[in-house]
Amino acid sequence: MAAPAAPRPAAHAAVDRRAYPSLEYETWLWARGYARVAGIDEAGRGALAGPLVAAAVILPPEPACATALAGVRDSKLLTPRQRAALNARVQELALAVGIAIVPASLVDGAGLSAAGQLAFRRAVEALAHPAEFLLLDAFRLNEAPAPQLALIHGDARCLSIAAASVVAKVARDALMDELDAAFPEYAFHRHKGYATAVHQVALESHGPCAQHRRSYAPVRARCGR
Repeated sequence: MAAPAAPRPAAHAAVDRRAYPSLEYETWLWARGYARVAGIDEAGRGALAGPLVAAAVILPPEPACATALAGVRDSKLLTPRQRAALNARVQELALAVGIAIVPASLVDGAGLSAAGQLAFRRAVEALAHPAEFLLLDAFRLNEAPAPQLALIHGDARCLSIAAASVVAKVARDALMDELDAAFPEYAFHRHKGYATAVHQVALESHGPCAQHRRSYAPVRARCGR
């Protein structure tokens, strides 16, 4: 089934990345009979180490969700404490939440694009209730199981995508904290695998570990040292 045309007022408008998302797209789809609309986003795409994590969130088809989830936005703009509180709220309110984890070795083996597709697909498949429509942040899903709409800066526009952003980030951060215990020399608990100065210094000193993505240039440059 082909996706219906996007709501025109906001389809090509400039987006303030600091803005709080709305239910505009969800409401528009609910009115057209799509009761189970899944917002999908990922965390860890740019990290040098650790897994890629995707989440799919189906919110109840009720405008009151906007009030219940006030404060939910792009996870990168929230503090860890805010993300934890909002994640708990999303988990409690959502009709379904699906999480998928793609390890660093598979990101290397399949490539980032294919790994992202796999993460999105597995997150959708992990939903307890099948989605009737998919809203994604920037990337379309190949051979999607339902009609879809990819929104540039979707986590700033669309509440269900923002909710998925928070869920994915919280899940991935918890995994990186676990990896920190296994590989304390890299301080994964501080930077979650991203290319911070602290991480770069640790890479230079210790070389890559099993959780580093060797297909990424900053890691590849230090392989074999």
